[in-house]
Amino acid sequence: MGLMHDAAAKALGLFDAEDAHGLTIAALAAGLGPRDRQGDDPILASAIGPLALPNALGLAAGFDKNAQASTAMLRAGFGFVECGTVTPLSQIGNPRPRLFRLRADQAVINRMGFNNQGLEPFAARLAARDHGAGLVGANIGANKDSEDRIGDYVTGLTRLWGLADYFTVNISSPNTPGLRALQTKAALDELLGRLAEARTDLTKALPKGAVPILLKVAPDLEDGEVESIVDCVLTHGLSGIIIGNTTISRPDSLTSANRTEMGGLSGAPLMTLSTQMLARFYACAAGRLALIGAGGVASGADAYAKIRAGACAVQLYSALAYQGPGLIGKIKTDLAARLRADGFSRLDQAIGQA
Repeated sequence: MGLMHDAAAKALGLFDAEDAHGLTIAALAAGLGPRDRQGDDPILASAIGPLALPNALGLAAGFDKNAQASTAMLRAGFGFVECGTVTPLSQIGNPRPRLFRLRADQAVINRMGFNNQGLEPFAARLAARDHGAGLVGANIGANKDSEDRIGDYVTGLTRLWGLADYFTVNISSPNTPGLRALQTKAALDELLGRLAEARTDLTKALPKGAVPILLKVAPDLEDGEVESIVDCVLTHGLSGIIIGNTTISRPDSLTSANRTEMGGLSGAPLMTLSTQMLARFYACAAGRLALIGAGGVASGADAYAKIRAGACAVQLYSALAYQGPGLIGKIKTDLAARLRADGFSRLDQAIGQA
């Protein structure tokens, strides 16, 4: 079954990148996705704050923007799935073409622009999903033409409260003009302060236990920004940080014809940059926050490097486009073997042991 789905993934590579993705989501929503028959090795169990993960491998946001395939991807073997980015109102995003394969570099450039169907369809699908299948997070963002972008995040949190197992505040996409300015200290303090107030009110009105809120940051931060972000996240009681989103940088190593396209770069070339940034956050947070490593994960070795740099869990997306869903099981098997080979009996023992 896994080989069949991997072959299908390669066949989709013949289509336009965005069309191929749409076909994939439609197939998954129709129940045609793969199934993980082996279950999870106990050594891969981890946690994001109060959330226990059956395994530490997650699906990053961007794959399932409209919460159409969360159950299918959990059944494929992910330990958690993050849907979105979702904005309060539907929006079409940037003009096509806006998604580009860089095959020779095992990378992708996108300038999608938060295209999504909006909160109401997203909420309806989260409510109707198989809640026993596993953990699903909601990645929330702001509409491009919003007059109150911080208010958009509060709206997303409020509408999806009780439907998502955790929330991610996405302020790091390079494809919504001005969005990354929310990473500056004053703007971030206001944003997280308003979200903390909303969380307090929501918890009183609809108690759900501890619902983690994470912040997703860019891998392109300057000196001093890591420290101010960690301080702000701790001050406002968030559970953790995802490091990181796509990069606006272009490594000299890129050889694909599409390397000059505008947008955020993801995939293999992001691995080193994002892991170095993760290590900076780990040193600064000093065990006080859950850190999720994203960017360039395409193997068990990559996932292990993220964990040893300070991540309690990792996320991937771009590598699936090239390797297919069989990659999920391969990473888990290899990661478990690497942990045991180095004498660890639990994944958390390896966190930060670079």
